[in-house]
Amino acid sequence: MGYRPMMNVGYRPMMNVGYRPMNKYWYRPMMNVWHRPMNKYWHHPINKDVYSPTLDNTINMGQSLVQNYIHIVFSTKHRQHLINESIENELHAYIGGICNKLECQPIKIGGYTNHIHILCLLSKKITLMKLMEEIKSHSSKWIKTKGEAYANFYWQNGYGCFSVNYSGLEPVILYIENQKDHHKNHSFEEEYINFLKEFKLEYNEDYVWD
Repeated sequence: MGYRPMMNVGYRPMMNVGYRPMNKYWYRPMMNVWHRPMNKYWHHPINKDVYSPTLDNTINMGQSLVQNYIHIVFSTKHRQHLINESIENELHAYIGGICNKLECQPIKIGGYTNHIHILCLLSKKITLMKLMEEIKSHSSKWIKTKGEAYANFYWQNGYGCFSVNYSGLEPVILYIENQKDHHKNHSFEEEYINFLKEFKLEYNEDYVWD
């Protein structure tokens, strides 16, 4: 049928570079070399007065501001008492290093012989599930290098995660610091169930423990 250029759309047709066929996303052929090619989201070519590579077309993007403080709790596999005083500080520091690497600022890390408490600021760049995967897998591999006593060290599959208001950070920090005193009178199982009840989380105790 032949190509007849469009002469009345407000810009000069391109006469010497040949015809570029339209595809299913283009409603009009590209007529000028000075404008940016159209993509599937554009129904019309961009006007030169609006966009030009030679003009300052800075786009101001809105900020994404996030502040999610979380308190994470999880135990060793079958709640075995494997985290003794000779390893606990180094383990807590190692887990803190993982959090920092993932831009999840650690506020306080502690626990007892069979479980861990982590208070941190969850990064907007990572999901909670991915954070837990990284913490558990890397710390479990690391602790196995610390001697035969840890050859069969594993974390439980699940975890508990509870949101913390900024104004409530200090009580949680003190709670984690006083874990040894707390567990003189309370088991981890009691502590964990109390958390679930306090935050009104529905649970089936047959599947809580592993």
